[in-house]
Amino acid sequence: MKKLFIDLFSGAGGLSCGLEMSGFKCLLGIDQDKTAIETFKLNHKYAQAIAGDIRKISTESIKELIGNQKVSLICGGPPCQGFSTIGQNNKEDERNFLFWEFVRFVEAFKPNYILMENVTGLLAKKNEHTLKTIIKCFTNLGYTIDVKVLSAHHYGVPEKRRRTIFLGNKFGVANIYPEQLFKNSEKESTNLPLPRTVDWAFRNLCEVNGRVFNHDLDSAQIPNEIEKKRLQFIPEGKSVRYKKDELAYLPKELWFDVDWKNLHEERFREAKLNRLSRNSCSGTINTNRTSYYHPIENRYLTAREAAAIQSFPPDYIFCGSLNQQWRQIGNAVPPLLAKAIGEAILKLDQCKDLMEKTLSIQDVSSIRATAFSYRENVDEHQFIQLKLF
Repeated sequence: MKKLFIDLFSGAGGLSCGLEMSGFKCLLGIDQDKTAIETFKLNHKYAQAIAGDIRKISTESIKELIGNQKVSLICGGPPCQGFSTIGQNNKEDERNFLFWEFVRFVEAFKPNYILMENVTGLLAKKNEHTLKTIIKCFTNLGYTIDVKVLSAHHYGVPEKRRRTIFLGNKFGVANIYPEQLFKNSEKESTNLPLPRTVDWAFRNLCEVNGRVFNHDLDSAQIPNEIEKKRLQFIPEGKSVRYKKDELAYLPKELWFDVDWKNLHEERFREAKLNRLSRNSCSGTINTNRTSYYHPIENRYLTAREAAAIQSFPPDYIFCGSLNQQWRQIGNAVPPLLAKAIGEAILKLDQCKDLMEKTLSIQDVSSIRATAFSYRENVDEHQFIQLKLF
């Protein structure tokens, strides 16, 4: 029988999609974005879905909704920016209440496992108090919590997207993280294959049964004529960020009207005219459809192409306007990353009785030093854990 989970802050359901690929079954998704929940319901037909403010949703009502079914996992990505770093932590701070709602659900349902994802900046030194608070909250509820930064391109996603992943279990053993499946580049001596590419995404994750969803080419056209003219000169995989790029790619009549020497660090803050390369993985897909351009066509990506790069299956349909589709896609956890994490949790579930109990042995500095190490595979007997006091 498949283990059941609840997805808090589910968005369009990228995390749920990947966990179901791994062998879990989704019971419920909750998100305040009504359009994202429409997408979630459309693609998770056997799960319940609630669009609303999680603060106003009682755990009693959820228990009544799902009946006596055992929740094995609670997952989600609550914002954690609002924790105070000076003085006493304020649970009433409106910027961090959603984290406490996550804790409330964990306390009520007592799942065997928890999975929480967040931005990599959460491990920055300035957020040390936040980090300790998160671990302490779950530890007080009886969970062994580990934290690691995972990069999506190591798990079959054709995109370099890094997320902080908290894993917790109620069995007092080290959590297992997925082993790396793809290497970074040809320079690495490992026998692992190279990362999947944008071309792989377009060839494998755009069309299903002769149909392509969310692929409006008209809306992917560039309305600004100067921008479109400039893009015609940008080679595949290139962009303009420095003066040398402008000189290399653009004719003088299409140069940007900027004084390069007076720009901070003599560069654009973000690269402009950023064409993807078919032969490598993409940078992080975000909610702004103008961040990247098609590798060889003079246009933006379509929502389907962005979803393919995020590793969504080609039959995963997004609801709403074009901007709403992009917001859902850009905010999602890549399904293939979630699949790898789900498989690691299920692996732990099978071997937990044979594993030794663990203690908190590392301090925050040690965590920060090792959390961004991507080259080492995660052994099931290794763990990363914070010292709370």
